[in-house]
Amino acid sequence: MSYNNILVKENNGITTITINRPSKLNALNKATIEELHDAFEEADNDTNTRVIIVTGSGEKAFVAGADISEFADFDVENGAKLAAKGQELLFDFVENLSTPVIAAVNGFALGGGLELAMACHFRVASDNAKMGLPEVSLGVIPGYGGTQRLPQLVGKGIAMEMVMTAGMIDANTAKEYGLVNHVTTQEDLLEFCEKIASKIMRNSPVAIKGAIKAINANFKDGVDGYKVEIKQFGKCFGTEDFTEGTTAFLEKRKAEFPGK
Repeated sequence: MSYNNILVKENNGITTITINRPSKLNALNKATIEELHDAFEEADNDTNTRVIIVTGSGEKAFVAGADISEFADFDVENGAKLAAKGQELLFDFVENLSTPVIAAVNGFALGGGLELAMACHFRVASDNAKMGLPEVSLGVIPGYGGTQRLPQLVGKGIAMEMVMTAGMIDANTAKEYGLVNHVTTQEDLLEFCEKIASKIMRNSPVAIKGAIKAINANFKDGVDGYKVEIKQFGKCFGTEDFTEGTTAFLEKRKAEFPGK
């Protein structure tokens, strides 16, 4: 598939999606959100793709925010529709993908950029990364899941302070808060993420899919995560991956998971 605002590359089981609007600091406009949806969906459906990495082009930004010019004149109804559509099309969609998604945060991850990173299954940051949700400085609140995912990751108090002050934190502070898992140099960022991806790819894709569903269930209102875990655990016993994994363990050899 051909894209105007993103680059997609698949190599050795890893699909890397790069948001490519460097002149706009990779800001998310409507077209980019739609292209990202299509690229994530295509990668998730690709049996060759075992891990997805998303990053931004250039050295300045992962995603510096949403494209404000697209919604500056919106009314109440259009504003609500913008948030609902964006969450459905990209942010919730990424969170619930069955393929692991790693955010490689290089440079600024602000507003919608941080919200995209938080929708990924986990995050790695370069040491020059700056993260924040500055929406209240524009008279609006985070609308792509930021008010929900940030407190889940860093706790209510820190999330309240970050949102209310509209300030930025650096990569090391983000790691201290639990917002990112690792901090590395910008030069090593993608390679570092690829090494984590290679560890993920040693394991059962089917089991990982079930684990993602079970972990996400813990954060959904009205859903009993323990029951989801029990269901997903049980389903594993009917898979070829379970047969291969247990057989390989008993035979003291490396498992070759078929992903079924």
